[in-house]
Amino acid sequence: MDEIQIKINKDLKNWRQLIKPYQGHSKKLATIQILNTFLPFIGLWVLTFFAMKYSYWLGIPLAIVCGFFMARIFIIQHDCGHQSFLGSKKQNTIVGWVCSVFSTIPYDYWYRVHNFHHSHNGQLETRHIGDVPMLTVKEYDQLSTWKKLGYRIYRSPIVLHLIVPVGYLLFVVRSPLVKEKMVTKGHKPLIGNNLLIVGVYALLTLLLGWHFLIVQMTILFFFIVIAFWFFYVQHQHEETYKQWKDKWDYLVASIKGSTYYKVPRPINWLTGNIGLHHIHHLSPRIPNYFLQKCARENPVFQKHVKVLGGWESFTCIFNKLWDEEQQKMVSFWQYSKMKKATVKA
Repeated sequence: MDEIQIKINKDLKNWRQLIKPYQGHSKKLATIQILNTFLPFIGLWVLTFFAMKYSYWLGIPLAIVCGFFMARIFIIQHDCGHQSFLGSKKQNTIVGWVCSVFSTIPYDYWYRVHNFHHSHNGQLETRHIGDVPMLTVKEYDQLSTWKKLGYRIYRSPIVLHLIVPVGYLLFVVRSPLVKEKMVTKGHKPLIGNNLLIVGVYALLTLLLGWHFLIVQMTILFFFIVIAFWFFYVQHQHEETYKQWKDKWDYLVASIKGSTYYKVPRPINWLTGNIGLHHIHHLSPRIPNYFLQKCARENPVFQKHVKVLGGWESFTCIFNKLWDEEQQKMVSFWQYSKMKKATVKA
């Protein structure tokens, strides 16, 4: 165990007691969040629908704002999957399925994959489940020239942050690819959720015409790009935490393997406080509407976490490989520099 891990475990030895008061539910706050999320979204969606008929230049900015509100809807769905948004499983399931029709991300299957991610966050053996695919330096070294090229293309900013999110939304998230035991129970509900989404969208297309699909797909594009970006910078920052199971530590993975993404207050509100990702990973049972309170009343949680500002976060696009020796993410330029130094030595 390195020095940082020792300090984290020492300073947060009573972390379970600290987070316990925030793991409850508030029907009042949950209801307010549903109202101040869905009502503005529907209003903005209608405005975007007519604006895009008149001018795409007018409609696109509105679609981006709708994309952020869609992210807020998805945070509600996300919390329902953690059983943290409302007080009963039935209530969470109903709200989660309704949210999934808007986000088009199937509720039951996705939350099981995501919960697997939470219980294995930072484990190198299972990094392909619920995380952004990434190779270690050693693994990259062993690839053929063509496979290295393919990985470089995959990790390029345009592909990884624009094309991959679309592929994730259209194919990955609605296909029963994950065979882990805790996820397979969601395979059957996935079919029903997919059919429900297709049915609703087909009906609305029939009623409103093809323009409905154009507007909705544009909004969904901005939503998934925003959601993917937040997830990426929260787990693939330079000083993140990646370990093999035999050395893995849940507390350290939560604090060091996640960021405190400090974005402007409106963006933080639209994304349901998910920037406080380290606290969310410590306890996914804390609803998003209590995360700020938890952070404010327990500054010790911010003592060891990586705080990322809005502009600073864009440097994360250069993080391509996990270097096990340095215990950090490195760019392809840094990788090449290391290889040249090794040859000279």
